[in-house]
Amino acid sequence: MLGDFAEVIMWKNDLEFISVVLFRKMDSKDKRNASCGSSAIVHNPHLDALKDDILYHFSLGTGTHDLRAIFGDVKFVCVGGSPWRMKSFIEYIAAELGMEDPKSEYPNICAGTDRYAMYKVGPVLSVSHGMGIPSIAIMLHELIKLLYHANCTDVTVIRIGTSGGIELEPGTVVVTKQSVDATFQPKFEQVILGKTVVRSTDLDQSLAEELLQCSKELNQFQTVVGNTMCTLDFYEGQARLDGAFCSYTEKDKQDYLRKASEAGVCNIEMESSVFAAMCKLSGLRAAVVCVTLLDRLKGDQLSSCHEVLQNYQQRPQILVGYYIKRQLKTKAGVSQV
Repeated sequence: MLGDFAEVIMWKNDLEFISVVLFRKMDSKDKRNASCGSSAIVHNPHLDALKDDILYHFSLGTGTHDLRAIFGDVKFVCVGGSPWRMKSFIEYIAAELGMEDPKSEYPNICAGTDRYAMYKVGPVLSVSHGMGIPSIAIMLHELIKLLYHANCTDVTVIRIGTSGGIELEPGTVVVTKQSVDATFQPKFEQVILGKTVVRSTDLDQSLAEELLQCSKELNQFQTVVGNTMCTLDFYEGQARLDGAFCSYTEKDKQDYLRKASEAGVCNIEMESSVFAAMCKLSGLRAAVVCVTLLDRLKGDQLSSCHEVLQNYQQRPQILVGYYIKRQLKTKAGVSQV
């Protein structure tokens, strides 16, 4: 009916039409990739018509860079909001993997732009994504194409960051089971060509369990697996009382956050839904690992000192670094057998 395209229709109820999703049917190469779960899959037939694919916000492109030579060995991609944090992570992981070079400056691969920062050491890529769904979505489009053009295989993508907790001690690390929206539904909605497209926000549950096990082995801080609420705003969208505008009471806030907790929500941030949706659509194994900086039921503003907050922010790095190191050791052991 649509030639090379498949059609998915989603309904709100028996009468009300919500969305039509169009995507390219997988060709034989895509099917092979999907069956083995090895390569990032793009669903865009128009890319084939491009002479050069310009990854504008990375200041990279297929016509200007040998992406396979630069990135072909990437097995782990860690993304986070802050450029400083992602540079700190690459320095940390370099030391953990024994690749640390005292003379290395770990140059920003995306130095030609001020939108995002990207660092690489060995098979690990560290990329900043800014704040909020639009910013991370732009980054992910270009990251997924980069992995595709570089012919990367068996890639794991992990978002590391900070969040507000619900009924958790500050400093607790949350590995996301499922990303939910502000109505506690596990979905990501986007308007495309005037129609609402609804996508799944499922994450890799086996990866979440592996990360939880790593935390148990580390035994340095509390880690839980739970739902993460992804909002479109930092203030009113997260029921804060300290924004420029607020039309609800303290009781309204408390009631809402307790309902979130009853729905399995452990923490709140602003990127996980589109991250989960895009990684799932691309066949990438993905996880979200965020530390909680405060219990939102007890307040809205951070009162911990700088040193304590720094310690908290390092916890996702420590956990993910441990996981990467263990995975590489396992693969090295298997290759030697």
